[in-house]
Amino acid sequence: MKEHASIPSYKRHRFPPEIIAHAVWLYFRFALSYRDVEELLAERGVVLTYETIRQLCRTFGQGYASALRRHRPRAGDEWHLDEVFITINGVPQYLWRAVDRDGTVLEILVQPRRDKRAAMKFLRKLLKRLTYVPRVLITDKLASYGAAKREVLPSVEHRQHKRLNNRAENSHQPTQERERRMRRFKSPGHAQRFLAAYDPIAAHFRPRRHRLTSRRLSRDQSRALRHLAGGHQHAGHGLTRGAPLLQRAFIRRPARRLDFT
Repeated sequence: MKEHASIPSYKRHRFPPEIIAHAVWLYFRFALSYRDVEELLAERGVVLTYETIRQLCRTFGQGYASALRRHRPRAGDEWHLDEVFITINGVPQYLWRAVDRDGTVLEILVQPRRDKRAAMKFLRKLLKRLTYVPRVLITDKLASYGAAKREVLPSVEHRQHKRLNNRAENSHQPTQERERRMRRFKSPGHAQRFLAAYDPIAAHFRPRRHRLTSRRLSRDQSRALRHLAGGHQHAGHGLTRGAPLLQRAFIRRPARRLDFT
């Protein structure tokens, strides 16, 4: 079933949609705390508390992320799956992540185990979101992947090799950096909610520099990269372009990714 993101309602909110989108964009795009976002907005003349920012991110973050995910191009048919160990309140948990060949995060899931049952749950959640079967699955040598794949996707090619799965393993690095900034996740539900919104928003506004053919960029290309990352400011009120692009994701297609190849 195809995912549809509902348009968030700005009724009964004190601040206009531009301020709300800007606060949400700042928090999910950069490694900032709620207090950091509070100070940045205060410097621009917008006074609100860090608790208000937390509520806005929780209310609107997932809606923005779902809209961006709904409008992005279809993922490739080569899926990379990997899991990483995290500790939440002293309890070991596993963060499962699937990415395509370009590094786009397809799905994440926080679970307490990494056995066959957990792998099957993750595969079914992934198939429910994408609604199509991949050409090939690439994983590490964890036996749970092979057992789950034989039951859920018996006809799909499965490759298990340490170096083939670098794409999925590298995708954990931004999450680990953000987790350290947040001083760890507070609960499995908190990790699931945050990462489900963080991955689509952060990836959408992050330039894909590995696709550039040379290190030296022209002036127009540099300006376009800054525009995509949200560095260009509106004249008059000092808000960056990232927030309006995030807000317009509900009513039109988001800004296209730049490719200078």
